Amino acid sequence: MADVAAHITGTVWKILVEVGQRVAAGDTLVILESMKMEMPVETEGAGIVRELRCQESQSVSEGDVLVVVEPE
Repeated sequence: MADVAAHITGTVWKILVEVGQRVAAGDTLVILESMKMEMPVETEGAGIVRELRCQESQSVSEGDVLVVVEPE
């Protein structure tokens, strides 16, 4: 399993994937908002989304795991 973590402290603005969805390397999974800027959180490798560990409007800290992707 590959953990996709927040690279900044902010708020989850939008979740673009759901559990069971296939993703490709570089796909944006979540968009964080910090200081009125939108920052995409991307996956490094292809796989299937197995777990969402965040909700829209949730505050997160740098390093918090947002999505778990099972590599294909």
